Amino acid sequence: MPVISTNNAANASLNYLNQNSAKETNYLSQLASGSRIVQASDDAAGLAIGTQLNASVTVYQQDQTNVQQGTAILQTADGALAQISNVLQRMMALATEAASGQVTNTQRSQDINTEYGQLKSEITSIVSSTTYAGQTLLSGSFLSNVKFLVGTLSSNFITVSVASVSVTGLLGSSSTVSTASNALTAINKINSAINTITQDRAKIGAYESQFNFSGQAIATNVQNVSAAASVVMDADVAQVKSTLSATDVKTQASVAALTQASQLPQELLRLIQS
Repeated sequence: MPVISTNNAANASLNYLNQNSAKETNYLSQLASGSRIVQASDDAAGLAIGTQLNASVTVYQQDQTNVQQGTAILQTADGALAQISNVLQRMMALATEAASGQVTNTQRSQDINTEYGQLKSEITSIVSSTTYAGQTLLSGSFLSNVKFLVGTLSSNFITVSVASVSVTGLLGSSSTVSTASNALTAINKINSAINTITQDRAKIGAYESQFNFSGQAIATNVQNVSAAASVVMDADVAQVKSTLSATDVKTQASVAALTQASQLPQELLRLIQS
């Protein structure tokens, strides 16, 4: 029914214009942000799921850093133990030489034992200088029971425990090669020390292998969880662009309709005037 007091056609056109304009604004926001969920009202459930997935990705990425740091610490400790093993092998050669009958007591005490004592000091120096971020690795309690978080749960730990190293612990408090008898005793202690260091290195190697496999698993989790979060949170640019184009046409049509509807009362007035 044509009336001039209420422009129902204009109101309807304006309503559709507002709806289409709001949709167009939302699609533009999705394209600009790259996110399917610009505000919570777009998909409250999806926002909750996506946020949780992204939080898991953040944790896994930190886990990767934890694994890398753990591996670096173990490699540092292993490198120091390798040097100690080399020193022990040289000490074994000196002890074997000192135990032989062709060497005089003077040579044992002044020459061979002097180097032997210096090598003992070198082991102590290696132990004290092997540190990571200010923490001593081969002595003290740092590596006695250190835990590295490698998952999203508080129970996802790799616990590393490496025994402390010292000259006294390896060779005793008074190891010398100043006599043939002392040299024979030193040979047995050095053999035992080499076995201890070898076992420690094997243990560290096992930890490194565990870290490597854990790192691979974490990398896979980052990839898969990131993909899952993308499905929930990220905008499908092609789809949004296509929908935006259709909505833009509707918006233009609403503007045209509103323009036409606004002229309707004037047309009716001309009808009355005629």
